[in-house]
Amino acid sequence: MKSQIHENKKDNYLSLSKKSALILFALFTTMIHSQEMKQIPTINVSGEGKIKVTPDQAAISISVETKGAKAVDVKKENDTKIDAVLKYIKKMTIAKEDYQTQRVSLYPNYDYEKKKTSYIATQTVYVLLKDLNKYDVLMDGLVDLGINRIDNVEFKSSKIDQLQSDARKLAIKDAKAKAEDFVSVLNQKVGKALTISDNSQVNYPPRPMYEMKTMAMADGAAPRETLATGEIELVVNVSVSFVLE
Repeated sequence: MKSQIHENKKDNYLSLSKKSALILFALFTTMIHSQEMKQIPTINVSGEGKIKVTPDQAAISISVETKGAKAVDVKKENDTKIDAVLKYIKKMTIAKEDYQTQRVSLYPNYDYEKKKTSYIATQTVYVLLKDLNKYDVLMDGLVDLGINRIDNVEFKSSKIDQLQSDARKLAIKDAKAKAEDFVSVLNQKVGKALTISDNSQVNYPPRPMYEMKTMAMADGAAPRETLATGEIELVVNVSVSFVLE
């Protein structure tokens, strides 16, 4: 019995010794790794890539709003106008995947002064216009057919993905150029990148409007200026940490 107890104590002691050794080894390895990391000389810089492009598309949001005393009549009138609008958009050879109904609403509107309730029906249609030369004809036709709200016109580029990729590359090149400028007087070289962080904004708003799209008047008068496409500026900002050699 005493021999068994002795063996158990011996096994427990060996087990604790192994655990202690493993813990010490892990701590030692972590300390060595931390020291090595601290000894790596690095330089942290930022880089920016900018690309300007003339937009070739427009995202247009238009609405038909109808008011009246009876909900049934208001909805019917609104539907009739929207039917004509959608048919006209199709007639303009705009692909079916490039336009869709975004919002439909019908609600009462109480006038506290007159103490009467009227109804307002609204339908909103989104159109992605891939040929800006059609803009004036499209908008004039839609207004004639009953749209009474232009909610938004946003200019876009069909090459946005490739342009963003190019802007990222320019940002990295700019960061590396800055790092090389800093170390050029230190007899050191810029090595591999340790970390790269993308600090870019999500939205790419149009820049001030420069180029004007024109359309001749039917009576031969001077062309009217109705659309300023301007330029879209894509900006990519990065932070890069380089190893110094």
